[in-house]
Amino acid sequence: MNRRHACKTIAGSILFSSLLEAIRNDPLALNYVLSSAMYGEMDLDLILPEIAKAGCQSIDIWRRKHGNQREQIEAMGENACHRLLEKHNAQISVSTCYPLGPQGLQEEMVWLQQYGGKIIVTGSGRYPDKNPQGAEAKVQVKKMLEVMKPHVARAEETGITIALENHSNQLLFHPDSLQYFAEFNESPNLGIAFAPHHLHLFEDEIPTLIRDLGNENIPFIYFQEHSEGIFKKMPKEIEMQQLPGYGGGLDYRLIVAALRDIQFTGLAEIFMHPVPRGIPILPTVPEITAAINKSRSYIEECLAATA
Repeated sequence: MNRRHACKTIAGSILFSSLLEAIRNDPLALNYVLSSAMYGEMDLDLILPEIAKAGCQSIDIWRRKHGNQREQIEAMGENACHRLLEKHNAQISVSTCYPLGPQGLQEEMVWLQQYGGKIIVTGSGRYPDKNPQGAEAKVQVKKMLEVMKPHVARAEETGITIALENHSNQLLFHPDSLQYFAEFNESPNLGIAFAPHHLHLFEDEIPTLIRDLGNENIPFIYFQEHSEGIFKKMPKEIEMQQLPGYGGGLDYRLIVAALRDIQFTGLAEIFMHPVPRGIPILPTVPEITAAINKSRSYIEECLAATA
């Protein structure tokens, strides 16, 4: 080995060691949760082994129309579900309940509590309008928080956090609504299921919104971005651009840097919508898990690059 080659090798080793040390010392360690909806209506028995394979610690149980694993549990009964979870050493941490709405979660809180779960994700609804901005957003967010008080009180009793997605055509869509939510929300048991794909019209504001909301108001985040294939049938490569690392335009380095700044401790879910809803994102279980791992590797690269 000549001197120049040796110096380059040593320098590369030092750089690699420094990178590993930065990763080890990085205060942001993401806690990934696996979405059952990524597997369409496949049997829960087939999905649970994928939790660990996908680098996740727990599962998010979805219901129709995006999946049917919640209905599967109803059909098999709670005892059978507990045995199935034990068989696969699996943990339910999230129940996604869009059909129930933010004021229809009382029974679901008790259901999730028995499994040791912590978060219910749903929409924010309209109070009475969709997508309010400015002064109207302030009025409607305050009204929503007042309406939610008995439901938040029940969430506090059961140890559950209600996470409201910043979904399009609902109250918590425009950045103004999210900022007023951060200002007026007083309960750690009510927060935002932060969805960057619904903020594609305000992409430059995403890191600021994360910092404004803070860790206390973001118990859950989707790693998903907007794509032409989110609502209509498109070639699979375009549909897959919703996933991090698949050629979409969202810079996740800015997102993870903001999450690091707020010392994010919530759950992170790699996610996309297939068209039509309710089908697996890819034909087989191994293909789906491999796609999730590709996205997770990309996110981890972004973490390393911004450490």
